[in-house]
Amino acid sequence: MVDKSKIIEERDGMTGFEVREVGRVETVRKFVVIATGLPSCMNGQIVEFSSGTIGLVMGFTEEKVQILVLGDSSSIRGGDEVYNKGKSLNLPVSDNFLGRIVNALCQAQDGRGPIESREASPVFRVAPGVMDRVPVKDTLETGTLILDAIIPIAKGQRQLLIGDRLTGKTSVTLDAIINQKGSDVVCIYCCIGKPYSSLMKVLDILKDKDALDYTIIVTGVASVSTGEQYLAPYTACTLGEYFMNKGKDVLVVFDDLTKHAWIYRQICLLLERAPGREAYPGDIFYIHSQLMERAGYLKPELGSGSMTFLPIVEILQGDVTGYIPTNLISMTDGQLYFSSTLFNKGFKPAMDFGLSVSRIGNKAQWPAMKSLSKSLRLDYLQYKELLQMTQLRATGLSKEAEMRLKRGEAINQLIVQDKNKPVTIEEQIVFLYALSRGVLDSLSASQAKSFKQDIFDFVKKRYPEFSSEIRSGKEFTNEIKDKVEGVLKEYFKGAIK
Repeated sequence: MVDKSKIIEERDGMTGFEVREVGRVETVRKFVVIATGLPSCMNGQIVEFSSGTIGLVMGFTEEKVQILVLGDSSSIRGGDEVYNKGKSLNLPVSDNFLGRIVNALCQAQDGRGPIESREASPVFRVAPGVMDRVPVKDTLETGTLILDAIIPIAKGQRQLLIGDRLTGKTSVTLDAIINQKGSDVVCIYCCIGKPYSSLMKVLDILKDKDALDYTIIVTGVASVSTGEQYLAPYTACTLGEYFMNKGKDVLVVFDDLTKHAWIYRQICLLLERAPGREAYPGDIFYIHSQLMERAGYLKPELGSGSMTFLPIVEILQGDVTGYIPTNLISMTDGQLYFSSTLFNKGFKPAMDFGLSVSRIGNKAQWPAMKSLSKSLRLDYLQYKELLQMTQLRATGLSKEAEMRLKRGEAINQLIVQDKNKPVTIEEQIVFLYALSRGVLDSLSASQAKSFKQDIFDFVKKRYPEFSSEIRSGKEFTNEIKDKVEGVLKEYFKGAIK
């Protein structure tokens, strides 16, 4: 039976009427509630239980409604009333969220009081259409030399980070966030299903690097309700869209979508949906694709804002053929493959050049970077092959092979980078030019490390306008090249004894 009642409320001293649909809780299955008596509800609408907890409609039959509880379900009992007001899930958005930590319902979690907001935005919405977008044209400066030089990422791109646990995926995304300091890029870090201790480590790094002022943390840690963990990435995307629609550039990190898929699988098991491959329901592709499609670069008439996604996926023992990894590879614009073998050998960031690719990032790469790094990937891959061959041979090497090995060692020393120490594009250009001139081939490991630490400060001291000139034109002109050449000669005369 449908119980529709008119509830009289006092508002500003006046009597008003609110019409709402009232149903009854039939069963409670952990974080999923089956209710009856709500024939007008639709997918994506919110309902409220008599205890004050809210829920999200996930499906329905002719007589029953399936509701995902967004909060604590321990106070919900069979026979309780549940109210449908016909509203979709809208969350508050505003500039005041910058520097704050919020949960999946945009409620403050940092002990600094509620966040003021005059606007609300729907959590589930249609992604911008093709006619609302323009091709990517600006590079996202990640501060990681491997990425900016060899596998560049453009603003508005979706770049997947995939690898075993503890291979440095989160560290690379944090470096990208830290590197946005002073660049007017809004960053959002979304934690999904991870331990609270992992979130605290991220917070400590961002605080230490003064990166929280332009960053929003959306928490969906393992200790909160399953409903909030499921909702967290959509909340992060909604907050990002608010800034994108205002013409800003946004970077969103989803850490990680493997756990999000696990959460959705748990929900669907309780909803009695048919399991498919690896026990995931068939619509798991839609769940992630509707999220990924919301990234992009808007046309000038819509403000020219952009939203870049860095989703993380955790795999087991290097297996990229799983259902969730292959799904996400197919819906993103490239992937960065992190190898546990490389990580254990001390090659960090542990990205495998052979399996990593950025399909559209080259279109937005600086011409200076493109000209200096065009053969870097090939040179390094040839060096790795040659290194494997020399380990099997007992005879001597030719001079050409020795030169290739020296060049490969120089590249290896250059692209190995400490975490939480991003490098600017200008610094990378100086490194790559020195590499192209062959001046790094004869340096020892300690000398190469000293070079990386000291050379850019030396360049700025001798050539203070270098950064502004290279950034304004993004090209390595002959005039700039001659000046950098002179600075390098001066450096190597006095610095390397």
